[in-house]
Amino acid sequence: MFHYFQYLTAAVMTVIVVWRFPAVRYGDSHRRALWGGYAGFAVALWLYTPAVMNAMDRVPVVDLSALLRHFASTAAIIAALTYVATSYGKSTATVVPRHVAVSRWIARASYKAGAIGVVLLTVLFFTVVDRRTPSENFLIDHAGQWGVAVYMTVFYFFPLVTTAICGYQWTRAARQAESASMRIGLSLMGVSMWMGLAHTLARIAILWSAVAFPMSPTTVQLLVGATSIWMDLLFLIVAVGASIPTTRAAAAQWNNWRTLYRIYPIWFDLVEAFPGTSLYPPGRRLSELMQIRVPNDVRLDRWTQDISDACEKLRYYAPRDLMFAAEDFTASDPDPEPAAEAYWIKAALLAAETAPASQRAAASLREKPFVDTDSEAAWLARVSTVYSGITAEQARDLLLHSVTVEGEPVDSL
Repeated sequence: MFHYFQYLTAAVMTVIVVWRFPAVRYGDSHRRALWGGYAGFAVALWLYTPAVMNAMDRVPVVDLSALLRHFASTAAIIAALTYVATSYGKSTATVVPRHVAVSRWIARASYKAGAIGVVLLTVLFFTVVDRRTPSENFLIDHAGQWGVAVYMTVFYFFPLVTTAICGYQWTRAARQAESASMRIGLSLMGVSMWMGLAHTLARIAILWSAVAFPMSPTTVQLLVGATSIWMDLLFLIVAVGASIPTTRAAAAQWNNWRTLYRIYPIWFDLVEAFPGTSLYPPGRRLSELMQIRVPNDVRLDRWTQDISDACEKLRYYAPRDLMFAAEDFTASDPDPEPAAEAYWIKAALLAAETAPASQRAAASLREKPFVDTDSEAAWLARVSTVYSGITAEQARDLLLHSVTVEGEPVDSL
């Protein structure tokens, strides 16, 4: 049962890493550092699972998975320190609070300390650690050995400092957070760091107690197993705490994606009709929605602008009174205003295929009280929903009706 818990913890942390991957490309330095921390811990947790440990046993170096796990954890810890130092306590004030200054100094020193620590861990691993036989559990199988106690004490120095700093900073930031989601998320992350501090102190105590007062294998297994469950639990709390503040952003990303999906038909037809309107040639819906070259909110802003620019060009192909005819045509529609605009675009595109541009533009589309891109995109989603259901025959009927009302010839249609 404990093994399943290990896999669950590693899988949850991996999901967080994948979820936050856009921060590597679009985020600032402290968000990249946070992602690096999650990635390092995810690697360390996977190296702790039985399947990965069994695979690593095929490597000639005995207990290599333990050394790699400690390397990954050290890198993650340094990234976490960098994140805390660069994301909290930012101020232009002349006097920087002492706790912020200390955090920044430790974060700067952590890179050199980490490099020294990795070298020292490597030397100790290959010299004082008894690795004559592979171990199933590094701590349990080496309990009572002073070499492993020294090796692990060097490793635990980094999480000892990090959990104390992160616990203090996140607990302090939680009290000052403005939104409830941020306050809850930071509180959970602060709690997890204090749990990590307790876990680190407990592990150090177990290691040196086993050296000073030999324990039975059953006792060591019980203590190490309890602290392992404690560690997996704190990682799950970290995952939950990190996810809560991002739920609003995730919901916004999902809404943007859904809006892009809905307005794609009208965007595609318009930028196809007027090449050069878009910054790049339009692709098929799946390829457009799966690409990650720009964030969804930026792409949504571009698409709405592309549609607006194309509609402005389309006015020179539409009959002058096409909008009035479209409003009459859709008067009985359940949602007449976006339906009229959708019919106008469909019919005007048909006219652009069969007639040259006019020197005089048709009447503009009705003014809408848009306050931001989101409101404009929401309107275009309604328009596109109707647009997708309009047939070429319906657009032709509207166009014929419009030019007939104006008294223009209809032979070309």
